[in-house]
Amino acid sequence: MNTFKKTTLALAISALAGGAMAQSAPAPAPETSPITANVTLVNDYRFRGISQTNFKPAIQGGFDYAHESGVYVGNWNSNISWISDGQPGVSAPLEMNFYGGFKKELIAKGFASDIGVLQYYYPTSGAFTSIVSPNTTEIYAAQNFTLGPVAGFVKFSYAVTNAFGNANSSGSYYPDLTVNYDTGIWGITANGHIGYQYIAGTANGATVSNSTLYSYTDWKLGFTKDFGGGLSAAIAYVGTNAATYNGAYSYATPASSGLPQKNLGRAGALVSLTKTF
Repeated sequence: MNTFKKTTLALAISALAGGAMAQSAPAPAPETSPITANVTLVNDYRFRGISQTNFKPAIQGGFDYAHESGVYVGNWNSNISWISDGQPGVSAPLEMNFYGGFKKELIAKGFASDIGVLQYYYPTSGAFTSIVSPNTTEIYAAQNFTLGPVAGFVKFSYAVTNAFGNANSSGSYYPDLTVNYDTGIWGITANGHIGYQYIAGTANGATVSNSTLYSYTDWKLGFTKDFGGGLSAAIAYVGTNAATYNGAYSYATPASSGLPQKNLGRAGALVSLTKTF
C-alpha cells in the first residue's frame, strides 16, 4: 500500500471438547499445545480499513507459539496486490508478518497485558523504483479485557521505521479499540472496532504533509459465528474517512485507461471463513 497493511479482518474462535472414558476415575485433560495455526479465506483483505488486494479475495494463514511464561512468537501471511498494482513490472504478491512479545495477566484474571514488536515484510522482485521500502517495523502495547460476555482490547502501535513506503514517516502510529460481545445465541459474537492511522512527516520535496494526505480513521461492525472444532465464519461492514486531495483519492486503485480510480478505503462488506488448528 502507499501506506497500508494488516487488521483484524477475521475472528477465529477455537472450541475444545473432551470425551469421557469408561473407567472409575475421569481421565486427565489433554495438554494444550503451545503451537496453534490458522488459515482464512476472505473476499477482500483490508488492513486498517484499506484494501490490500484491490477488492479481490485473499488467502491468509500463520502460526503462533505461546510459552507458559507469556513469551510468544508468530508468523502471518496474505496475498496482496497494492505494491505491484502501483508499480508495473514489479512482483510483490505476498505480505509476511513476523512478531514476538510478552503477554500475561498482570493486572487481574481476564486482563492480559501485551507488548511486542511486529515486522511487516514484502518480498519484491523486478524494477522496483520506489526510493522508500514498504517494509515496516512497529512496536506495540495492548491491554486486553474480559468483563462477562464483553471482551476486547485497546492497543497502540508505533512505527520505528518509515511506514509502508511513505518517505520520512518514522513515528507514525495507530491507536485502536476492539470490542466483542458474546450474544449467547447460536455461537454468535458481535464485533466492533475503531482506529486512527496517523502518518508522520513530509515526503521529500512535498509541500503537503503525509498526515494531510494519508491519515484517517477506520471502523468495523460485524458478527462472528463459531461452528466448533476451530471453524468460524465472520461478516462485517468496514470503512474509512480516508481523504482526497486536489480531487484525487489518497488511497486509490491504479489509473487505467478509460476507467476511473476507486477509493481503496471506501466502505464495503467482508465475508471470511477461518479454521484454527
